[in-house]
Amino acid sequence: VQLQASGGGLVQAGGSLRLSCAASGTTFSMVTMAWYRQAPGKERELVANIVSGRDPNYSDSVQGRFTISKDSAKKMVYLQMNNLKPEDTAVYYCNLRAWSTNRRYWGQGTQVTVSS
Repeated sequence: VQLQASGGGLVQAGGSLRLSCAASGTTFSMVTMAWYRQAPGKERELVANIVSGRDPNYSDSVQGRFTISKDSAKKMVYLQMNNLKPEDTAVYYCNLRAWSTNRRYWGQGTQVTVSS
C-alpha cells in the first residue's frame, strides 16, 4: 500500500487549502481513511477520518472548518480546509487502516503553513 499526499502550502489566516491523497495497492473497501497532523514539538493527532456508509469524524479543533471526502473509484481522499488558522500549521499525513489486519499505512506528509 502506498499513499501519496499533496496540496500543502503557505496560506494566510482565513484562507483555504485542499489536500489530496492518492492510494495504490489497496481497495477502499473495509478500510478507514484519515488525515492526521503533527505540529513542531507536538504529538501526531487525528484531524478527520471517513468510513464508507458512516458520517465522517472530526477533531473538535477543525469541526465546521474542514471537510474530509473520498472518491473510492479513483482511490483518492481529500481534506478541504477552510478558514485556516495559524494553529493549523503542521505536517499533514494521510493514513489508511485496514480492518482485516488492523495495520496502518502512512503517506509521506505535506506541509501546511498558515501565517497570521
